[in-house]
Amino acid sequence: MAAATVAVPPVRPTSPRVAAAGTYHELSAEVKAAGLLDRTPGFYISLLAGLTTALAGLVTAFVLLGHSWWQLLVAGLLGIVLTQFAFISHEASHRQVLLTGPANDRLGRVLANGVVGISHQWWMTKHTRHHANPNRVGKDPDIAPDTVVFLEEDARETRGLVRRIVRHQGWLFFPLLTLEGLNLHAVSIRSLLALPGSRARTRELVTLALRLSLYVALVVWALPLGMAAAFLGVQLAVFGVYMGASFAPNHKGMAIIPADSRLDFLSKQVLTSRNINGGTFVTMLMGGLDAQVEHHLFPNMPRPHLARARQIVRAHCARNGVPYTETSLVRSYAIVVQYLNRVGLAARDPFDCPVRTQYR
Repeated sequence: MAAATVAVPPVRPTSPRVAAAGTYHELSAEVKAAGLLDRTPGFYISLLAGLTTALAGLVTAFVLLGHSWWQLLVAGLLGIVLTQFAFISHEASHRQVLLTGPANDRLGRVLANGVVGISHQWWMTKHTRHHANPNRVGKDPDIAPDTVVFLEEDARETRGLVRRIVRHQGWLFFPLLTLEGLNLHAVSIRSLLALPGSRARTRELVTLALRLSLYVALVVWALPLGMAAAFLGVQLAVFGVYMGASFAPNHKGMAIIPADSRLDFLSKQVLTSRNINGGTFVTMLMGGLDAQVEHHLFPNMPRPHLARARQIVRAHCARNGVPYTETSLVRSYAIVVQYLNRVGLAARDPFDCPVRTQYR
C-alpha cells in the first residue's frame, strides 16, 4: 500500500529521527542480495530501438507533410521523444544502462550532445553536485537562485523583473517551463565556453554546434519562415515543459537541509526526495524519476528494478521511523506550486495586504 505524503520540516542534526536512520548498509545488503543492482541492457536496447524508430517516423512525417500546419504536431511529438532520449542519457550517466562504465559514459555523451543537444559535461557536473547534497543550502545547484527561487532568503534579495516574477512564481512556474528548453541549450554552450580549453571541451562544443545548427537549418530550409519558427517554438516548449514537469516533483517542497547540518546518507536522501505513484505508465512517462527516493539511494540501479526496490526501501523506512514521501503526480504539482508561492511571498511589498497575499 502506498504511503501518504508527509510534510517534512527542516532537518536538524540533533533530530532523533536522523540518529535512528544510519542503517543504509543493511538496506544496501538487502537490495544487492535481491539482484536489483544487476544491469538490464536488454531493456534499454529495446527502449532505444523503439525511440529511434519513433524518431525516424517523425522525420518521415516531417518530409511527407511539407508546408502544413500539421507539422506542429510533429514538433510536439519530437519534444516528447527527445525528452525520452534525455532520460536514457541521464540513466547512462549514472551507469545504469550498459555493463561497463566507459560504455555508459560514451552512450551518455552521444545521446546528450548529439541527439538531445545538451552538454553532457555540464549536466554531469551539476547533477553530481545535486546527488551529493540534495536540497542542502549552498551545496545543491538545483536550489540556487535563478528566475525561480526556492528559498525565502533568496526571494527577499530579488530585484526588478525577477522580483515581480518571484512574487507569483508558483502560478508562473509551468508557463516559464516553456522557455526551459531554449535555456538548457543556451546554458550548455555558455558553461562549456567558460571552461579551460581541452579536447573534451572542444569535442562537445563541435558536436553541440553541429547538432543545433543543422537541426535549425533543416527546419528553416524545409518550411516557410513563420511555420519554421512555430515548429521550433513548439518543439522547444514541449521539451522544456516535459523535462521540468518530470524533474520538479522530485524535491521541490521537501525538506531543506541547513548548510551546517550533518546527516547520514540514508536520511539525507530520503528526507529530501518524493516518489510519485502511478505504476508502470508513470515510470515510463517520467523515465524512472517517479522512484526518486530509490534513485537517490542507489543511483546506478536500472529502471526495471526500481519498483521492487520501492517495496524494500518503504518497509525499511517504516521499521526505522524515517518518513517516506509518496504522492500522485497531480498532487505533487499542487505541492510544488504552493511551495513556490509560499517562498515568493518573501518578495512581496511589505505594504501588501496580508489577507490578499495569504490567498494568492
